[in-house]
Amino acid sequence: MAVAVATLSTLAALTACGGDEGEDRGSRESTIELPDLSGESLEVAAVWTGAERDNFLRVMDEFERLTGASVSFVPSGDNVSQFVGSKIEGGAPPDIVMVPQPGVLREFAENGWIAPVGDLVQEQLDANYTPGWQAVGQHEGEQYGVYVKVANKSLVWYSSTAFDYAGVSAPATWDEFVDTAWTVWESGTTPVSVAGGDGWTLTDWFENIYLSQAGPQAYDDLIAHEIPWTDQTVTDALTTLGELFGAHQLLAGGNGGSLQTDFPTSVTQTFINLETPDAAMVFEADFVGAVISDSTDAVIGEDALVFPFPAVGDGDPPVVSAGDAAVAVAPDGEASEAQEAMLAFLASTDAAAIWAGGGGMVSPNRSLDLDAYPNDVQRGIADALISAGDDFRFDLSDQTPAAFGGTTGQGMWQGLQNFLRNPDDIEGAQQYLESQAASAYGD
Repeated sequence: MAVAVATLSTLAALTACGGDEGEDRGSRESTIELPDLSGESLEVAAVWTGAERDNFLRVMDEFERLTGASVSFVPSGDNVSQFVGSKIEGGAPPDIVMVPQPGVLREFAENGWIAPVGDLVQEQLDANYTPGWQAVGQHEGEQYGVYVKVANKSLVWYSSTAFDYAGVSAPATWDEFVDTAWTVWESGTTPVSVAGGDGWTLTDWFENIYLSQAGPQAYDDLIAHEIPWTDQTVTDALTTLGELFGAHQLLAGGNGGSLQTDFPTSVTQTFINLETPDAAMVFEADFVGAVISDSTDAVIGEDALVFPFPAVGDGDPPVVSAGDAAVAVAPDGEASEAQEAMLAFLASTDAAAIWAGGGGMVSPNRSLDLDAYPNDVQRGIADALISAGDDFRFDLSDQTPAAFGGTTGQGMWQGLQNFLRNPDDIEGAQQYLESQAASAYGD
């Protein structure tokens, strides 16, 4: 089932508001008691770079202040499974890893690489998380992960300057979206910035179209590989996506340029030039906001606005969620006191408030005051996700085996990059995706 977010429709109204800042959370009273860890050191690994990494490091600064521990950050790269496996083999694994895919979390648990959470962590989860968000971090009934940073991956961010100049408004359907793109192009601005250099962004394009067009049951069946990637529903979704990817005029840099564009660049080229934007729209999750704030002068709610991913055909507007779970790496089967304290802190409203204040993220912590977010647009996005409760659909690629849904140069990432390179070859893209899926699922 897709996320049932009644408040999502309020995003259009919120984008008309200014970027009013939330109150300073630095002096808020602590909600969690942590042990004295003076002299202890922890290494935390995550895929994040740039603004996402910097916002997380602010959270780590507070953990150091509260416990006396020393925390270091190491980049894991996109292939978290390979990174952790090699570190364990080398005898020097990180203490905490941020896992971006439930499929990878399950693999880690099956391999015996991570430890279940203890009582201190579970207390914070029970106080601040719904059963649904706890369940996503479980394997075979045991709690391993703490979802610390989640995302609404069904948002299109746009330049108010470009839309005003073209005389267009936020579209509600895919047909309107394509028409809007052509109108923007006719006005002299390239319509869409696509981060084709990062295969994961292309999976998000596909998933939103597929969920809306094929429906929730087909979405679940495709995750489980109970229907093949050569199915007609996949053909239909790629045909729809091809209406955009097949028109090189609509893409910043054309198809070739899109394949050379990474995610941060896709955002900055949309918002760094406020008067004459290089692109009018960029699709991605709420974490786009962190890049806008960190790397451009655009003001969210004024220069940078957002609308929900449009409904396709007769389908409902899609809302795809994703997130990162913190896990304790413990090949010996038991987490240390310091690892437990870190996970408990990350599950607390203390950590969530600091992280949310930096913008560009949504916390699944239901106890977090929405005032922690820096502007009305991001408060609206967060409220939409929290209001959904446990009625949500998680990112499709993140729920497949990592070899298919989360690895550079193969699986969905490569298959959809192939499709962006040659959108006319739908059959070839499907055959590649099916062969990769069959291998990854062991069919």
